[in-house]
Amino acid sequence: MSRTATARRRGRGAQQDGPRATFRQLLPFLFEHKKVLVAVALLSIVGAAASLAQPLLVGQVIDRVQKVQMLGALVWLLIGLVIVASVISGYQHYLLQRTGTAVVYSSRRKLIARILHLPISEFDARRTGDLVSRVGTDTTLLYAVLTQGLADTVGGAILFIGALIAMLLIDPLLLLLIVLVIGASVVVVVLLSGRIRTASAAQQHKVGQLASGIERGISSIRTVRASGATERETAAVEGLAGEAYGLGVRIAKISSMVVPVAGIALQLSLLVVLGVGGFRVASGALTIASLVTFIMFLFMLVMPLGQAFGAITSVNQALGALGRIQEILDLPTETQDDESDAAITSAAVAGAPAIEFRDVRFRYPDDVIAAREAAAKEARNLLADAHLRRAGEADPEISRDVLKGISFSVPRGARVALVGPSGAGKSTTLALIERFYDPTGGSIRLAGHDVRSYPRQQLRAHFGYVEQDAPTLAGTLAENLRLAAPDATDADCERVLRSVNLGDVLERSPLGLDAPVGEDGVMLSGGERQRLAIARALLTEAPILLLDESTSSLDGVNEQRMREAIDAAAADRTLVVIAHRLSTVVDSDLIVVLQDGVVVGQGTHDELIESTPLYRDLARHQLLV
Repeated sequence: MSRTATARRRGRGAQQDGPRATFRQLLPFLFEHKKVLVAVALLSIVGAAASLAQPLLVGQVIDRVQKVQMLGALVWLLIGLVIVASVISGYQHYLLQRTGTAVVYSSRRKLIARILHLPISEFDARRTGDLVSRVGTDTTLLYAVLTQGLADTVGGAILFIGALIAMLLIDPLLLLLIVLVIGASVVVVVLLSGRIRTASAAQQHKVGQLASGIERGISSIRTVRASGATERETAAVEGLAGEAYGLGVRIAKISSMVVPVAGIALQLSLLVVLGVGGFRVASGALTIASLVTFIMFLFMLVMPLGQAFGAITSVNQALGALGRIQEILDLPTETQDDESDAAITSAAVAGAPAIEFRDVRFRYPDDVIAAREAAAKEARNLLADAHLRRAGEADPEISRDVLKGISFSVPRGARVALVGPSGAGKSTTLALIERFYDPTGGSIRLAGHDVRSYPRQQLRAHFGYVEQDAPTLAGTLAENLRLAAPDATDADCERVLRSVNLGDVLERSPLGLDAPVGEDGVMLSGGERQRLAIARALLTEAPILLLDESTSSLDGVNEQRMREAIDAAAADRTLVVIAHRLSTVVDSDLIVVLQDGVVVGQGTHDELIESTPLYRDLARHQLLV
């Protein structure tokens, strides 16, 4: 089994069972800041020493008071130790807060970098909101490990050990009784800690689903409103919020059993010390000063114990979130299986076609199919309107073998069109050229070499790609255009916008190229968004253009202007275009007709009218024959 498949299977299992992480997986995040943590540890030692000295000085003060002796510098020394311990505690708190924030920052950087480099199949199989939740909500829980848990435990451990030794020296019998009480409380906390981690992982998973539900509703708000589905969408998202709330309540219940344990341990220990210790003072086995000192050390023993119990809760919650973070970090990136660093230009074979498909077969991975089927089921359950129900059905290209052994060639400098009914596999063909996926059989060759022999980044730089329903990024016109051509000048941007008939958009705002387009390009019309996507591809000056339904949202006038712009841009380029409107591709050098994942005809418009019944029917329905 491949590394990608293994990681994907591990990811699916983690999603079902609740991903879990170990403390060892947390250590790399902490070791990035080991210098600060060492400083915190040293401060903890000094602070603990200052705190441990205080009961001893108090004991000496009581002794001197009982003996009517001068206190001398003892009081000032005691005050000094209190001030030193407080200052150290404050500075330590600052370091921990800063380091906790740094841990969250570094984990988010790693997670963002991994997510944006994941294979396309992972995005097809996962919900966007869930991925966003891992970057935002899950990483935040790592902050508590340092600020509320782990570092407190380091300082507390020193206090605990020091107090334990001092109490042993003062009265071993009293200490034995205290150990019995504290030991019972530790057993209770250990038993509960595992339940906290499991419940926390489940809660974070549910929060991810909640984020996905919100993202779905917001991104489709116009469709939801127009369909009268607002209340159903609200109810569905509120249901997820309710489930997350229920899991939060469960964590609160478990935590509520942990928190009182420290208090109970302190109360019982104090009662034991007062009862047994009072008896030993009365019998002369122990002095009052020693008893007071023992009680102060008792508080120093139980206080860090309470901190440790709180740390267990915080760390287990963080480990539940870390499991979801680690699940993504363990996934392979898209480029990990790139086989070569060979440059495309140096690998060209003289006379070879620009692009060649040789018996290419493809089926989407099982997890992608399952995710699409689940999304379709959710859409059918939430949206009652008939045409929306049809839109929610599983994509026919997802639910079965998409390509079943297709072969065709795209000559250099030629204009090739892919046509056919919906679900024939046209968009998948372009996705395979871009290596969003790799074929499950056969090969795709660029300049005579298998596309898998090229690094993806170099391969994609060879193409100008406009996907179906290409998104418009929130930002400005210039930012959208320079996405693939960051070094393009303002003059280049204006030229390419005018070439696709978007000059009026430039003149619409005094900001020109800096004019905002809104979230998802809401300030542009559908046709303008499509033309902007084509302008972005043209600006790259890539030798091959891949256009998927590039004129589907345009009216007759703009379609003609767009065709003229594409004709001009494609004069020295290879062009592969997908179109439902045959009027846009009748003059292509080659038309490839796809149906149910197979090639049923190839040739010019006139040749296909004579040889291919499916193409003839399509042309007849569009009044082209």
